[in-house]
Amino acid sequence: MDTELSTAVPGTRKKRGEGYTRRDEILWAAKKLFLKEGYEATTIRRIADSVGVSAPALYLYFKDKEAIMLALCDQTFGGLIERMGEIEKQGMPPIERLRHCGEAYVRFALENPQEYWLTFLSGNTPKRIKEQGHKPETIDPNEPGTSGAIAFGKLMGMFRDIESSGVALLYPVDTAAELVWMSLHGLVAALITNPEFPWTRRDTLIAGMIDVAVRGVVRLP
Repeated sequence: MDTELSTAVPGTRKKRGEGYTRRDEILWAAKKLFLKEGYEATTIRRIADSVGVSAPALYLYFKDKEAIMLALCDQTFGGLIERMGEIEKQGMPPIERLRHCGEAYVRFALENPQEYWLTFLSGNTPKRIKEQGHKPETIDPNEPGTSGAIAFGKLMGMFRDIESSGVALLYPVDTAAELVWMSLHGLVAALITNPEFPWTRRDTLIAGMIDVAVRGVVRLP
């Protein structure tokens, strides 16, 4: 999974007010090491050495390795939330919006396979995320590591809008949202982890999986 992830140059002293760039460098270095050497094998000292700072200096930005992973998860979900927001602004009917957001999810994952793998497939989900879950009512949006729940909340909102439009769901809103996410995640996982397998046309698979998922949870006419 190791490729060049950024053009940031680590190890230079920051001027006053430029601390945010150091934070970005730490995230860049940590992501690269997590992908290359594994999350468990990567230490704070290893990340600090890669950036060119001392471990105590790194702790000024992140209290531990899990805090770094939480920030990386928020980074990944932040990009997805942005795309979902762009679709919401288009004022589509709720089912159409659900289909477009489903495609945006798959496309985003396939365009960012390393970030998706690290967030969903590496087996290193931070403890805080496991404990708080993904339902928006269980999280404080101001806390690190909550972007995933915010994205899931948007998905649940689409199903509430579908119900409000008079179309029945085959499952409760939260279950319907989980089923659609699981379906699309399965497709993405197969395409990312087995890119050389002779799958049929990717566009057809994406459209077909979205159709299967939507029809499986929405009582369409």
